[in-house]
Amino acid sequence: MAKRYTPNPNNEEAAAALTDTVGLIPPQSVELEEAVLGALMLEKDAVSQEAYEQARTELAMLYADIDIVKSNIALTELHAPFDGVIGLRNVSEGAYASPDVVVAKLTKISPLKIDFFVPERYANQIKPGTRLTFTVEGRDEQFRAEVYATESKVDIETRTFAVRALFPNRQGKQLLPGRFADVKIRMHDIPDAIAIPTEALVPEMGVDKVFLYKGGKAHAAEVKTGLRTDSSIQIIDGLNVGDTLITSGTLQLREGLPVKLDTVE
Repeated sequence: MAKRYTPNPNNEEAAAALTDTVGLIPPQSVELEEAVLGALMLEKDAVSQEAYEQARTELAMLYADIDIVKSNIALTELHAPFDGVIGLRNVSEGAYASPDVVVAKLTKISPLKIDFFVPERYANQIKPGTRLTFTVEGRDEQFRAEVYATESKVDIETRTFAVRALFPNRQGKQLLPGRFADVKIRMHDIPDAIAIPTEALVPEMGVDKVFLYKGGKAHAAEVKTGLRTDSSIQIIDGLNVGDTLITSGTLQLREGLPVKLDTVE
């Protein structure tokens, strides 16, 4: 539905002119009666053809004047092609506004589009209908959205895949457009997965390893990694449930080095 926004121009003169012009024209029923009467009078030579044509011309001119006044009033109105919220006004009442002057900005706030990028390895897994959650700064709750479109190819420079989702942004939980969002997509669940803090992993000569606490000493263990996030990484092979993993000071550790644990979680 298109919304109409009427600025506050001084169009009182145009409205008054319209009222005055309409006041000169008789109601439609009276006009019809007078037209019929005029035709009869013309047939009986009660009025001259010239006077009759002049009256009809004057009536047509009045209707033309009404159309002109209505067009002038319409020029003082702005019609938006979509529903939205008007922002700050950039012009004052009575100021001259040329066609390139931005009077105000209209922003569509429902639904909101969320544009984000995922690494190229997930490109085949993100499809329209994929559900996601996101958070924004200053709000504690998580919001839910759904992917509705994806890019047709992977960006060759960033090696990322562009994705676009929709958030309903209903009344009561409305978010302002333009905000930064932290998006999370749950791809799949891995039962009995082992995940460790990223700082516990020690890359060395192309090999990933961790240090385990056994018998009061540090022992290196080579591991195979899987999925990772900013704070944790999945271990596919090399660790067992129940192993005591050293998570801090790993860069100073060596095989067989005596270790004293501060805390055990």
